[in-house]
Amino acid sequence: MRRLALLLMVTMWWGFGSPVRGADPLTIQLWPDSPPRETTTLPPEQDTTKPSDNLIAGRRLIRLGNISRPTITIYKPEPARDTGAAVMVCPGGGYNILAWDLEGTEVCEWLNSIGVTAILLKYRVPARPGIERHELPWQDAQRALGIVRHRAVEFGLDPQRIGVLGFSAGAHLAALVGNRFEPRAYDPVDAADAVSCRPDFMLLIYPGYLADKANGDRVPELVQPAPGRTPPAFLTMAQDDPVRVENVLSYYTALQRAGVPAELHVYPKGGHGYGLRRTDNPVTHWPDRAAEWLKAGGWLERAK
Repeated sequence: MRRLALLLMVTMWWGFGSPVRGADPLTIQLWPDSPPRETTTLPPEQDTTKPSDNLIAGRRLIRLGNISRPTITIYKPEPARDTGAAVMVCPGGGYNILAWDLEGTEVCEWLNSIGVTAILLKYRVPARPGIERHELPWQDAQRALGIVRHRAVEFGLDPQRIGVLGFSAGAHLAALVGNRFEPRAYDPVDAADAVSCRPDFMLLIYPGYLADKANGDRVPELVQPAPGRTPPAFLTMAQDDPVRVENVLSYYTALQRAGVPAELHVYPKGGHGYGLRRTDNPVTHWPDRAAEWLKAGGWLERAK
């Protein structure tokens, strides 16, 4: 009897059997118990944006902080548009907060508009004392991709067309999971950890931490591309980005040397952290170029 009750609890926890419809996003907890290496008690999760914080394209944004229970939320496109492709979205925020709407929910709406299922990753921030800032988010991202691929049929997805898109620190996380996908960065939990968590393609939007200024802008070893390992990549950034355009320049060069197909767009101006909010600045037209790249790569072809 106790085993039956436990099975029912697990089934309810993971959401098995729940319909995934275009109008009904589905949120799934990544870890059945406490996430690995989680020893810090944080204040309640909240929007940390202050009235004095800057606006983006004339609008405020949600800076979500104190995340200790990571999740994915699945946004399906309308059936008539659905291509079967999926993209996991990793908002940025310096591994301190998540730009939740600017680089998260608004991105999911755009992906749905081009027929892609969006998987919005809420990963753990801020960095915990004594742990590298990327380590817990890396665990969350690996776990999330494994769950999505393991349950691809349930979610109506092609398991060979699951990519990752990240902004700023989230782009570093995307590059990390695109290069370091086995072994897992944590002890396996269940069957979802037995399938590959390698993304099939990655989009890196104004990334950080991809060029080590103190080391001649060399790409750090953790995200160093390698032949036969690193998936195809799309990169974009503004030349005047305070995070430094060398992040995409160095990374594109490393991708080229490794023989990894890649497309790079650099714009003269635009700064950092604009998301998809369209202005007269040409850099904000990058989603058009990204959609063209996805189509050219065959990732938007409807399953026959």
